[in-house]
Amino acid sequence: MTESFRADGVRVLITGGTSGLGAAMATALLEAGATVAITSRDTDRAEAVARELGTSCVGVGMDVRDEEDVVRGVDRSVDELGGLDVLVNNAGIGMRTVNPRFLTHPQPFWAVSADGFRDVVATNLTGYFLVARAVVPRLLSAGGGRVVNVSANHSTMNREGFVPYGPARSGAEALARIMAADLTGSGVTANILLPGGATSTGMVPDDYPPEQRAQLLDPQVMGPPIRWLCSPQAVGVHGERIVATEFAAWLSARKP
Repeated sequence: MTESFRADGVRVLITGGTSGLGAAMATALLEAGATVAITSRDTDRAEAVARELGTSCVGVGMDVRDEEDVVRGVDRSVDELGGLDVLVNNAGIGMRTVNPRFLTHPQPFWAVSADGFRDVVATNLTGYFLVARAVVPRLLSAGGGRVVNVSANHSTMNREGFVPYGPARSGAEALARIMAADLTGSGVTANILLPGGATSTGMVPDDYPPEQRAQLLDPQVMGPPIRWLCSPQAVGVHGERIVATEFAAWLSARKP
């Protein structure tokens, strides 16, 4: 079973790890024996959630939009964990920050504020770059490591009313592909992981119809693939785009 994959002693940094997909991945990895640092812009929240998750988890305040704060946050994560083996780029904000009713009342791109556009791109795209830029040289110096970039369905990137979230996710996926190309043969692997559908997280509007909310994916769908990606079984896996809802079938198809 995919749940049996272990990550004992693996040191993982998960950005945006206090809720939603990040918290689900942190929980799965801690259960698999990893030690985990989770980040949030709010230091108190990061530390409080880490305490809830257990002694193998540490909370770090870090704003992924700010280069100096990223360097400080990565330094603290490395100090707390005694090193770093895996980066999970996950921190992001959703459409509700620019349109609280985006699923039921989409707005055209020209109605989006410039500040709202910049903030989503700074978090969901530039943030991935800044954190990877701070972490990957450490992994290269250590002789190896892994980067997992969390993404979204391609349909989300092109959906009506999804500016700026769609363009930011599209850019982040292109960035992840280039990361993999740049890292080929280096000993550091880079892969993409996405849920495979709309997921029940804080990004979903409060007024989303209950009958449709019931159809959303549970964030725990990310558990099995992230455990595998951090396990010894995933050594050398590089440049893959893994859809969590299809993970079991995908993994089975990989077997000789």
